[in-house]
Amino acid sequence: FPGLADVSISQDIPVEGEITVPVGSQSPDEDYSTLDEPVKDTIMRDLKAVGKKFVHVMYPRKSSALLRDWDLWGPLVLCVSLALMLQGGSADSKDDGGPQFAEVFVIIWFGAVVITLNSKLLGGTISFFQSLCVLGYCVMPLTVAMLVCRLVLLAGAGTVSFIIRLIVVGAMFGWSTLASTAFLADSQPPNRKALVVYPIFLFYFVISWMILTFTPQ
Repeated sequence: FPGLADVSISQDIPVEGEITVPVGSQSPDEDYSTLDEPVKDTIMRDLKAVGKKFVHVMYPRKSSALLRDWDLWGPLVLCVSLALMLQGGSADSKDDGGPQFAEVFVIIWFGAVVITLNSKLLGGTISFFQSLCVLGYCVMPLTVAMLVCRLVLLAGAGTVSFIIRLIVVGAMFGWSTLASTAFLADSQPPNRKALVVYPIFLFYFVISWMILTFTPQ
């Protein structure tokens, strides 16, 4: 620019102000890494997360708790536990009940996958594994029902025993259905919720029927 060439700046003038680049304080979460923590802390944190999801299933309400941080550890434990308790029934007396374990395992996971695909095809907004997580965790009431039925059957199989098991299984079937729909309701279009709830009803009904008709060898 004209006129600025004659302007000189004295070297004695002190430069004021900060010339360092301000760096924002980093939160602990930004520096946090699971690679730096002990294995015990990682396992305990995962167990606490699974326990919190079990609590949400015990007190079902419209919440995104199971959807926000999904995992498949809880459903896997519930599926294996239910399959082990159903193993050795009179439905397959030719061997030690091994095929029964496989049947229960496949029915639960294949049924959950089919329901999830149905939900996605109907316009559901949740991911594939989020739906599997919810359906798997909501098997917990039926797993408790299976445990109660095994204890009741220890006292003998009769009319009273069947009535008790029918009440327990019916209550837990309703609990599982209501819990799963409470978590999945908001992820479906309003005019298609019935088409999503019906397969969920059949899914838990089949598992409930397997529990109710179970008789040990």
